[in-house]
Amino acid sequence: MTRFGYTLMTEQSGPRDLVDYAVRAEEVGFDFEVMSDHYFPWLDSQGHSPYAWSVLGAVAHATRRTGLMSFVTCPTLRYHPAVVAQKAATTGLLSEGRFTLGLGAGENLNEHVVGAGWPAVDERHEMLTEAVQIIGALFQGDLMSFRGDHFQVDSARLWDLPDDPVGIGVAVSGGQSVGQFATLADHVIATESQSALLEQWDAERDAADLPASRKFAQVPISWDPDRDAAVERAHDQFRWFGLGWPVNANLPTTEAFGLASSFVRPDDVASSITCGPDLDAVVDAVSAYWEAGFTDIALHQIGDEKQEQFLAQAAGPLLEKLRAAAPQ
Repeated sequence: MTRFGYTLMTEQSGPRDLVDYAVRAEEVGFDFEVMSDHYFPWLDSQGHSPYAWSVLGAVAHATRRTGLMSFVTCPTLRYHPAVVAQKAATTGLLSEGRFTLGLGAGENLNEHVVGAGWPAVDERHEMLTEAVQIIGALFQGDLMSFRGDHFQVDSARLWDLPDDPVGIGVAVSGGQSVGQFATLADHVIATESQSALLEQWDAERDAADLPASRKFAQVPISWDPDRDAAVERAHDQFRWFGLGWPVNANLPTTEAFGLASSFVRPDDVASSITCGPDLDAVVDAVSAYWEAGFTDIALHQIGDEKQEQFLAQAAGPLLEKLRAAAPQ
């Protein structure tokens, strides 16, 4: 069965509003909720970036049913992996087992703030590999030490752990990252509807005799009764989306994102993001992901100013349409 999620976007909403949206999304019927973990928004017009882990704790306490997930946390520069393991275990307890730890290699936009520089992509993946190893070991509850090329852990242990270890999902972008993480992580996260990546992921896990994974994706939409307003909002706040991961991972500031996306036209955004009131068009866009093999698809409604109306008017009917169309 395909599961459908709601995105709690810290770059476009304040912390109290995010908790309110999380409760409402659960009431509407979303299966899970994912939360971004940024220090900066991408563009000044988005206007927010509260600390995701504080908000996750509040959301875990305020909701009862939906799965929760960090989407995604970089456990290598802003945070040491041993600290990420502690945060994730605590969130797992607060949510009574509903939390999945989503990890990624990070973005310069958020990680540069600690003054440690921005490594090349191969080094970032090496760091993430060590981080996943450390976090997975700590989730077992034993006293552990670790000395790698990038991280050291000295006699660490997590004292508060959920009965079942928190699942770990890792964001991948190509065959190399799939090869590195398919046998280290439990689940896979990807941003594009590429079936080849998922097939490689499954093949790697089958060869290692590991269980099947959940496969997470995220799809931005700009729902609005007025299509022109939807396009304008998406262009104002999400025009960076089409720059591509190699660019987005390396730009350091909102000013850089603004300049890099200054050539993007509203029509360019509307051609890649579904805008307007047509729910069937959203279903059509999302279907590419379940056809590629994704099991869990999170929708991201662009713009804080439209969240309440989206949840009140569109989310319920949209979920009905998605579930009627998706594989069962």
